[in-house]
Amino acid sequence: MSSVVIQFKERAKGNVTTPMVLWALAMTVILFVEVVSPSSSVITSGFVVSAILGIYLGWSRRVAAVIIAPFVSWLFAWFPLEVACMIHFGILKGFLVGLLTITFGWVGIGFVEALWIGMVATVVRWIRGGPRSPDVVIIDPERDLS
Repeated sequence: MSSVVIQFKERAKGNVTTPMVLWALAMTVILFVEVVSPSSSVITSGFVVSAILGIYLGWSRRVAAVIIAPFVSWLFAWFPLEVACMIHFGILKGFLVGLLTITFGWVGIGFVEALWIGMVATVVRWIRGGPRSPDVVIIDPERDLS
């Protein structure tokens, strides 16, 4: 008895690590500047940078990466936000406010990030079009090709 096992594995095309790390670094700088000296132009630039990441994720059909984007941003921004709060509010008060901001405030920040990037990525994915044609063509061995 002869048996053949063929294993198909689908791998995601396109890497999102570099764009997401660049976005997280940009958001770290934006959030740091916002805490130290608040302004509306800094918030606007945060939305623009996040929209750019959303466009990339939607175009490369990696919308599911939106789920981990706030966590990546939190990992990069944790220490700089603590320092920014200590600069803005003073050492002791800034340390405590920073811990509260980073711990509880990040739920709101992460939600807004995920929601905005997800909306942009979904719209771009929708505009780009439906699923691609399959990369594999299966020809029936019983079919006569002549």
